[in-house]
Amino acid sequence: MSLRISRVLIAALFCACAASGAIAAGKTTKSKAPAKSAASTAPALIWRGDYATARGVVDDVAKAWEKSGKGRIDMQPFNTASGLDAVSRGLADVAGSARGSAGGSESDLVFTPVAFDALVMITHPSNTVPNLTAKQLHDIYFGKITNWRDVGGKDAPINLYAVASPGDGVEYSLRRLIFGRGNQPVAAPRLYVNTAKLEEAVTLDPNALGVTTLSGVATNSKVRMVSVEGVHPSLATISDGSYPLYTPLYLVTNRNSPKAAQIEAFMEFLHTDQVKALARQHQLVPYTDAPQLADNDQARRAKLLAANNIPMPAEDPTPAPTPVSAPGATYAAGAAMAPTSEHTQEAKQAMEARNTAAADANKTYTVTKGDTLSTIAQKYSVTVAQLKSWNHLSNDTLKLDQVLQVSGN
Repeated sequence: MSLRISRVLIAALFCACAASGAIAAGKTTKSKAPAKSAASTAPALIWRGDYATARGVVDDVAKAWEKSGKGRIDMQPFNTASGLDAVSRGLADVAGSARGSAGGSESDLVFTPVAFDALVMITHPSNTVPNLTAKQLHDIYFGKITNWRDVGGKDAPINLYAVASPGDGVEYSLRRLIFGRGNQPVAAPRLYVNTAKLEEAVTLDPNALGVTTLSGVATNSKVRMVSVEGVHPSLATISDGSYPLYTPLYLVTNRNSPKAAQIEAFMEFLHTDQVKALARQHQLVPYTDAPQLADNDQARRAKLLAANNIPMPAEDPTPAPTPVSAPGATYAAGAAMAPTSEHTQEAKQAMEARNTAAADANKTYTVTKGDTLSTIAQKYSVTVAQLKSWNHLSNDTLKLDQVLQVSGN
């Protein structure tokens, strides 16, 4: 046998041994794979909605939810309209929105505020205009101001960018603040499917101007945020209310969802310290930690509109009552996935306490820091509309130590 043939045979032998070892290792690894937990076998919750809530809230929360063994979130970010439509039709379980309900077909959906974000005006880094007033923003979007020199910049056209969908959360919320109504037509010929695409376009145009969210661009050096009314958007200026263009971010659910127990467990997970810390990392203020922002909403809006000589619009009509999740949904979710766990037993005790409280006639509740009508309604298994009716409330504003009737008896 020649030396060359011997070398070929030896090489072939080594390859065969290596392959056998790999196969054996693969078999060993496969045999040691841990069994899937009950949570991992549950159907995934499908989230769909705008990029503002995806990047600001849900992406990292979904990872934390899965890491904790509670389940899986299938993320489908696109825009507000697609998310609300999918939840309404049962094609998604949770939607993300940077605006509240617009009524109509959305009245049967449950809008739960989870955080405050800032609506921020962005331009190209080379644009030196440092600040815009509420009056200037109104006139730019209305088409009265069309050149940067009219707001202290260079002699160049203002290329106004917007999201095409009329119901987009970010666009709707900005127009509600500066025009008094979210469906106000604007002079923005450059339209994009969502804020992510809008941001990409702004990075390429020195004359661009558009609106997005602080959570979306806080770390993006390819765009520059413009101050509004002399205040730069930041976590601190949202928290103290000095930045005027703040807005709630909502997670939206369908009261008729067959995954009600899973959804309720996920919504309660949002109130944990872990999730609140994640929110702050994205420059968001957890909603329940900032009742002063909700309290100041009417005065803030009135001031912005007054700058443009626009009267404060009448309060939006209260949507039809929307049932909250069924009592015990959290316990049901835990019992299905981990019936003997400490958290499941705690949920059971909470459910029993809630049922006892709801059964008491003429029950009252004293408002504490972080309370909202939504959280109180869930605690006592009633609706927000019922709380408003029993307590003669015209809006969602609550005051610390306010005593509320939580039973209709």
